[in-house]
Amino acid sequence: MFGDFFSRALIAGIGIAAVTGPLGCFVVWRRMAYFGDTMAHSALLGVALSILLSLNMTLGVFAVAALVAGALVLLQKQATLSTDALLGILSHSTLAVGLVLVGFLTSVRIDLMGFLFGDILAVSVEDIAVIYGGGAAILLILWLNWRPLLAATVSPELAEAEGLRPEVSRIILMLLMASVIAIAMKLVGVLLITSLLIIPAATARRLAATPESMAGVAAVLGAISVAGGLYGSRTWDTASGPSIVVMALTIFLISLAVPTARLFGRREHHGA
Repeated sequence: MFGDFFSRALIAGIGIAAVTGPLGCFVVWRRMAYFGDTMAHSALLGVALSILLSLNMTLGVFAVAALVAGALVLLQKQATLSTDALLGILSHSTLAVGLVLVGFLTSVRIDLMGFLFGDILAVSVEDIAVIYGGGAAILLILWLNWRPLLAATVSPELAEAEGLRPEVSRIILMLLMASVIAIAMKLVGVLLITSLLIIPAATARRLAATPESMAGVAAVLGAISVAGGLYGSRTWDTASGPSIVVMALTIFLISLAVPTARLFGRREHHGA
């Protein structure tokens, strides 16, 4: 089952899709696409620091992404700049600092293109274990916090009135995004991970009528995108990571032809 590199890539990609689908729904509902880009760009800084300090790369990427999320929360409390301006500063600064640090690591050979665009075909059995172990933990935390996260997404004021602490929910969501970026970076790369978070969820929004069904549909569409992208990559000898994103885009464009009536669920979903 794990002997063939294509099988390993397919299994790993489906594992990532199962996590990015539900999590991506909150990215779409909360209009957090730019935040997702910022977190993804910070991953390269995490890679450089991990190599420099001889740390585990997944943990290093998570730590840097979590610090960037914390920095955003602190800067937002200063109320001197708009959120999109702060995200722009953090996004491009972390990417630039990461690239500069990579330039100083002359004694280590770094596949920069692999980190930027991913190399899912090089995934190992150990990577699959990290993806499924980490993914299961992320989904469990997401499930346990589903109600407060959803309530804070619909109306932070009402959530606070109900004692659900929307600010805590926001921090949990940021940390979950940092986690999924850390485990997915090797597969689809720092520049494409946001696409896998957003496109299947955006497609599912057109097809699902409830938050729960949207999360499930997004996961399934992400898995189809992975499978279709990998088979397309093998057939036409194209880059695997971008091929997965192109497949996700193709499914989204096809969904535009579907009537706006929801196919899954009976009631209108929450969120913006």
